Amino acid sequence: MYKNIMVPISFDDEARIAAAMKVATLLATEGGDITLMHVIEEIPVYVINYLPKDYMTGSRLAIEADLVRLAAAYGATGHELVEGHSGRTILEWAEQQAVDLIVMGSHRPGMQDLLIGSTATHVVRHAACAVHVLR
Repeated sequence: MYKNIMVPISFDDEARIAAAMKVATLLATEGGDITLMHVIEEIPVYVINYLPKDYMTGSRLAIEADLVRLAAAYGATGHELVEGHSGRTILEWAEQQAVDLIVMGSHRPGMQDLLIGSTATHVVRHAACAVHVLR
């Protein structure tokens, strides 16, 4: 079983979050940590100039509130909100925090994923720990 589990989420489907948390809970050792994580993608400079000044602050506060709610609802022991490229940031955070399992959802690959790849694909290919992908 696993002591330090990370569950990256994207807020696209709460049922997917519930499923990932169920798997993480089943695979966690007694007293193990399960951390919900969301990565805020960097907004290109040419786009940020057209957004309201307080857009990032408001977004961050709303996402943080959702993470707190979801962590409480599904029994996560912690939550993290980080900025960066989703795949690379998940891997870097997992390495820094000595995560031994990443549980994440994935979707059926479409044409775009064949060309540029998905976050789950990137994490599976490059993770130094076990990865459990839910479809």
